[in-house]
Amino acid sequence: MVKVYPHRLIRSVLGLLLVLVLSQSGYARHIVGGEIYYDCLGPGSVTDSRNYQMFMKIYRDCASNGADFDNPARIGVYSYVNGVYTFERLLQVNHGVVTRLQAGGNLILPPNVCVEETSYRITLSNLPIIEGSYIVSWQRCCRNNTITNILAPNDTGATYTIEVTEEAQRSCNSGPRFNNFPPIGICVNDPLQFDHSASDSEGDEIVYEFCAPLKGGGPLGVDNPTQQNLCDGITPNPMNCLPPYQNVVFKAPDYSAANPLGLVSPIFINPVTGIITGTPGVTGQFVVGVCVKEYRAGVLLSVLRRDFQFNVLNCSKAVTASIQSDAIINGEEFVVNSCGNNTITFENNSEIEEFIETYRWSFDINGTIVESDVRHATYTFPGIGSYKGSLIINEGLNCGDTAYININVFPSIEADFTFDYDTCVAGPVNFQDLSTTGASAITAWDWDFGDSNSSDVRNPNHLYEVPGDHPVELIVEDTNECKDTSIQTVNYFPVPPLLLVKPSKFSACVPEEITFTNLSTPIDNTYDINWDFGDGGVSGVINPTHEFTEPGVFTVKLNITSPIGCFISDVFPNLITMLESPTADFSYSPDELNSISSSTSFSDHSSGGTGWFWNFGDEAKSFAQNPSYTFLDTGVYEVMQVVFHPNGCTDTMTQIIDVEPIVQFFLPNAFTPNHDGKNEVYKPKGLSEGVEFYTLGIWTRWGDKVFETTNPDEGWNGKRNNHGQDLPVGVYMCVLQYKDARNRPFELREFVTLVR
Repeated sequence: MVKVYPHRLIRSVLGLLLVLVLSQSGYARHIVGGEIYYDCLGPGSVTDSRNYQMFMKIYRDCASNGADFDNPARIGVYSYVNGVYTFERLLQVNHGVVTRLQAGGNLILPPNVCVEETSYRITLSNLPIIEGSYIVSWQRCCRNNTITNILAPNDTGATYTIEVTEEAQRSCNSGPRFNNFPPIGICVNDPLQFDHSASDSEGDEIVYEFCAPLKGGGPLGVDNPTQQNLCDGITPNPMNCLPPYQNVVFKAPDYSAANPLGLVSPIFINPVTGIITGTPGVTGQFVVGVCVKEYRAGVLLSVLRRDFQFNVLNCSKAVTASIQSDAIINGEEFVVNSCGNNTITFENNSEIEEFIETYRWSFDINGTIVESDVRHATYTFPGIGSYKGSLIINEGLNCGDTAYININVFPSIEADFTFDYDTCVAGPVNFQDLSTTGASAITAWDWDFGDSNSSDVRNPNHLYEVPGDHPVELIVEDTNECKDTSIQTVNYFPVPPLLLVKPSKFSACVPEEITFTNLSTPIDNTYDINWDFGDGGVSGVINPTHEFTEPGVFTVKLNITSPIGCFISDVFPNLITMLESPTADFSYSPDELNSISSSTSFSDHSSGGTGWFWNFGDEAKSFAQNPSYTFLDTGVYEVMQVVFHPNGCTDTMTQIIDVEPIVQFFLPNAFTPNHDGKNEVYKPKGLSEGVEFYTLGIWTRWGDKVFETTNPDEGWNGKRNNHGQDLPVGVYMCVLQYKDARNRPFELREFVTLVR
């Protein structure tokens, strides 16, 4: 089992140099470890041969964007006799199930840190026994480019290999295999102890040591696929890339195979037990190699190699003992106060709950220790006094924590009060505190009157501005800081002691809408409101608007009844004065005006007025009763008449007058382009100001268009398109299409005689 126990606290990852990889699918920048181990299955079907089953385990960083596991993986088998390596076989092996490794119960990893594992089953049948060793290998580029301790990790691949010696062949030996994969993450500045041991089914002697991981492959082939299978390519061809293999290059002198985490963070592996210990001093990602040598009677049988990646992280405490309390002292001593209740339920807030295996509550009650192992504990204490206790989580396990508890059982406190007020006439409510405590005194009163107002005096008076059922809350506190709450409802529905009314106008000209603002308090929509405006009009709303249509002086009445039957009324004599208004009215003649005839006379038909004011829709004005006016331009004008009454009241009337622009054309029936200076050009006659669209076309009797223009100022000179030779004398067809200033379409046709 992987164990990382810094100060016996479970740790969670705060920061990590995450693996940043290239996006090319060919680059396997994700390899974080691997090894090959083997079993001898017995003699083969060929004399002096053996059958073997091997397993290659590969580990990858599944948080990167690198390539997936090779499927199939190309695995080479080589012989090594008399110092010469020879290629023997090429195997293409598919991988098995891909499994995501768990971080273990002692480390919580962020979601972007993960490691996946898969296995390749390698079967070797009828492998002859030779006077030398067999080497089985797989090579692949590349490693994570954020590795700290080797040079050019993004261009450095990995080789995973196993050697079966001559003695291992002859004895049909099965090699050792590792028991655990190293932790995915370890905490900086915390002691590390990892069991990296291996097991051997035959009980041979095993010796452990740090060794250099092997290189394999390189970056060739990323840009040129024809180079991928070169020995420095991303997928080396086993037939051409034979052992021996080079070691990775550590960043000397700080890092080496024996000090893979650096001189400032020395780690050690026990040669007998395989346990790795040390205290990492810096964060980062580090390649580590471990070799396991298997001996029998002093003879080397095999060497099991593994390289892997240590992720050294910043970590923080993730399991803490905590309870709900009234105060916390020094971050670990919890104060629980109970007022008037000897039985206390302790709310356990310890986290993270999924990593907590045990709880132990312990309380010293008058010298007797009382304990419990539930998550939330309930205890009854003998009486008023102070007691001590504790909560221990994961006691005796690798990771745990303790919360120390101080319990104070105080005398009871009870909040209570009464109130008194006139239920029908609005006035202050008098509150009387009746609270009691077993402590020496009550020291604080906190009143909430239910209308967003409050007080801290013992016996307050409060005047409500709005009626309603107001929940009044009183919180009292005594010398022990014990608190209690009492809530009572004040049913407050009196009528105002005085009715106050404010109209928007006291005097106005009829007709006029006047708004009455009811300043009386307290009232709301639950009250029965009755207004009488003195002109026959009534209303039942709090702030009504009423239109007065007749002149006169009006007395306004108001009465109010509360939901509980309280009543008040008042009369406001001669509150509103309404004055007589004149009536504006006028006509004009002529009533159809245009750009030719734009003068008109206005006739006053108003009544009740003694003065007049005219605005003709431009800058012109008049005070005459019956003015005349000539409009200077075409267009639409808003003419306004204001009539004045002797009492100052006015009335206004507006009318829209349209001075229409006139566009008129007529077509001559002949012209003489004979260069005598008279009637040389043919074009329409008339009024063209304001024309919106204009097209003049001339055709022969056979439908041949000889002239066209969209310019009202351009005419036809008797030539085709006004250029070249003169057209023959004769009759031509003229068509004029145009739209006037109001966008109304017109079309004129005429036979035109060309005479020379």
